[in-house]
Amino acid sequence: MSDKVFAQPMLKEDSLKGKVILITGGGTGLGKAMGKYFTQLGADLIIASRKLDVLEKTAVEIEKGTSRKVLPVQCDITNYDQVENLLKLSLEKFGKVDSLVNNAAGNFISPTERLSHRAFDIIVNIVLKGTYYSTLTFGKHWIKEKQPASVLNIVTTYAWTGSAYVVPSAVAKAGVLALTRSLAVEWAKYGIRFNAIAPGLFPTKGAWERLLPGNISEKFNPVIKIPVGRTGEHQELANLAAYLVSDFSSFINGEVVTIDGGEWLKGAGQFNMLELVPTEMWDEIEKAVRNVKGR
Repeated sequence: MSDKVFAQPMLKEDSLKGKVILITGGGTGLGKAMGKYFTQLGADLIIASRKLDVLEKTAVEIEKGTSRKVLPVQCDITNYDQVENLLKLSLEKFGKVDSLVNNAAGNFISPTERLSHRAFDIIVNIVLKGTYYSTLTFGKHWIKEKQPASVLNIVTTYAWTGSAYVVPSAVAKAGVLALTRSLAVEWAKYGIRFNAIAPGLFPTKGAWERLLPGNISEKFNPVIKIPVGRTGEHQELANLAAYLVSDFSSFINGEVVTIDGGEWLKGAGQFNMLELVPTEMWDEIEKAVRNVKGR
């Protein structure tokens, strides 16, 4: 663990004791970081994505460091039947689910006029449709069982500002933001809380390669847009997520917490600087993105 205070665990031990938490997109990146911390705080965990081999590897890794159980479930969240099966398997294993973290996402940079409708659909289906499929499936179960619960949605700061060159993601995240705030009011009477986190730049290998492929990160260093002068540490986001799914935050409902070092205040739209990319460079970027997606 880093000796930096902001990169250390925040909550006391057993803060999530007895809870069962589901994270979509939980096999890698920020989903994995959140899941690992949740189990350290006493929660049992369900992680879901389309890649079972990745999930199983992550489950083994997380279970080695804790006495908690981790259930990996292969699930395409854009398929409602598979999401219902995810609920079924979760209940068979743990008997309940206390919190849903809608973390699964997809994104890539491109001028919008270069996108096919299929490319647009891929992002919107994962980010928006996948989120409301999961939310409806688990929410209806909680309401039927009269079980208090919480939902944490991972959005982004351009959900409310928009951003050039990531339009499908901006559209989908804006929808998730509206879903968060709408159901925070509508379903509070059932004891179901909704909150969201809007992260800034938290480098992960997969996302970094899709959004800043090749040597574009050297030409357009995003850190210069962040007032605190650095990107985020995964533990910082995990600390915030753990607090928002814990009972310590029981009076927080419908809130979106930005954790970006002041980036969006400095310049709305994380990718607006790509206006500086010349046309010929977009051809190179497209090739780099396709190579990453094809792996």
